[in-house]
Amino acid sequence: MTAPTRRLTLPEKPTNRTRALLIVAAFVAFTALTMTPQIGGINVDLLSIAQNWRNGAEKLLQMLQPNFAFLPRTARPMLETLQMAVVGAVLSAVVSVPLTLWAASPTNPNSIGRTVVRTLINIMRSVPDLVYASILVAMVGVGALPGVITLFLFDLGIVVKLVSEAIDSEDHAYIEAGRAAGGTQFQINHTMALPEVMPLFMNQWLYTLELNVRVSAILGLVGAGGIGRLLEERRSFFAYDDVSIIILEILVVVVLVEMLSNWLRKRLV
Repeated sequence: MTAPTRRLTLPEKPTNRTRALLIVAAFVAFTALTMTPQIGGINVDLLSIAQNWRNGAEKLLQMLQPNFAFLPRTARPMLETLQMAVVGAVLSAVVSVPLTLWAASPTNPNSIGRTVVRTLINIMRSVPDLVYASILVAMVGVGALPGVITLFLFDLGIVVKLVSEAIDSEDHAYIEAGRAAGGTQFQINHTMALPEVMPLFMNQWLYTLELNVRVSAILGLVGAGGIGRLLEERRSFFAYDDVSIIILEILVVVVLVEMLSNWLRKRLV
């Protein structure tokens, strides 16, 4: 005769409603304080938004009627945007390899050199991409060149920062083995460290390529070439039906680039 089976039940998850209410209250209070101009908060005029809702509704209605006849004119600017994205990603990929190895402690035991590289990368990352583009447009003129340089600097900061931190956080016993065998740091980095961390590089390079398509579309708003210039031109003429088709095209291209990036990532990383 078999013994009766006992049904096991999980205990109820303990809840602390008082703590949850206090957190919500603190969040609401903090939000209210940041929206109070009298104490230095931002001025969010909800009444003005409510009074002028018709303006937004009219613009949305116009954008819901995209002008597909305008689509052929967007081909060349979109191609320029893709070219900027690819060139910026490739240039940053080439330069990021030595800088990343110099910025990580397992591949660069020289603390002074690491500090210099990390400081330069942090300074580079602290400047917004639109600021780079605005300054470069004033320096080299309107066109794709300031956009490419901006994307290069933008990508370089991302790749070096993320990959060097990933290298620092992992255990690299093979580096110690290479040093014990008498290899120089350059030999160890070239023959052992670089092949080991190459999947990290590949992943970040593909990620920056995805970002570049989005960012390059924005850089055109300040004259840095690409589809963004055309977008700003049509917006300044209040041609929101043309703006709508440009936005739709950017959306489709971004999705296609992400699909391509995911396909490559599965086969390369």
